[in-house]
Amino acid sequence: MSDDVLIVIPARMASTRFPGKPLADIAGISMIRRTANIAQQTAMPFVIATDHPDIETHCKSHTLPVIMTPSELPTGSDRALSAADKFAPDAEIIVNLQGDAPFTPVAHLQSVIEALQEDKVADIATPYVQLSWAALDGLRDDKKATPFSGTTLIANKDGMAVWFSKNIIPAIRKEATYRETHALSPVLRHIGLYAYRRRALEQFVRLPASDYETLEGLEQLRALENGMRIKTVSVDPPEVATPGIDTPEDLARAEALIAQYGDPFIGA
Repeated sequence: MSDDVLIVIPARMASTRFPGKPLADIAGISMIRRTANIAQQTAMPFVIATDHPDIETHCKSHTLPVIMTPSELPTGSDRALSAADKFAPDAEIIVNLQGDAPFTPVAHLQSVIEALQEDKVADIATPYVQLSWAALDGLRDDKKATPFSGTTLIANKDGMAVWFSKNIIPAIRKEATYRETHALSPVLRHIGLYAYRRRALEQFVRLPASDYETLEGLEQLRALENGMRIKTVSVDPPEVATPGIDTPEDLARAEALIAQYGDPFIGA
């Protein structure tokens, strides 16, 4: 790790499905404090980027670094660059740790940072988990009710992303036979964490939304459609295996997992 890295945690108050979620209480600790705690454990510089004074006040009350960014910024990526420009203009690697991902393992952050430090060709790094057959079956069940939950990806032999989709890719011909000969499924589930080279993030936010990005609802397709190189990194599944918290129902499931497996928050 080096001093040229900044972790930015974008946190917006407005959310269609869960207004005010950065301040939502999860087993006694706010979502934004939980996410910030992950960044703290890396011992690297980090800052919370918000557009709402209530989040700013909450962060300051817990001595968390926070910076106000313009409310009109369209995405978390824009907010991450805006915060980095103000807070750490010399940082060469900017990590976008989404504010609604309070159970991201520290090892996942370390993995994407190290990937960019080691692979000088990559513009962006992002992690994935190779799904077990049981996890793939679970994802298929989830998509029956919420077809746009969960993102999968395909990478080439060098680990560079070929495509991301809200569909489950690849299709598996003769799956029954494949299951007999392979311990894991070939499906890679994407984890929404990104490390950018600063120049790549600057390029990304200048680009207009792309066609497939709009169709799938996936920002990273804008990067691929414009020839940017995304390094994918294999990581272990998190112990508290819940993706980003988008709804009050997600929060309830997260609290149930904490009750079952213990609380990963350090310093409570």
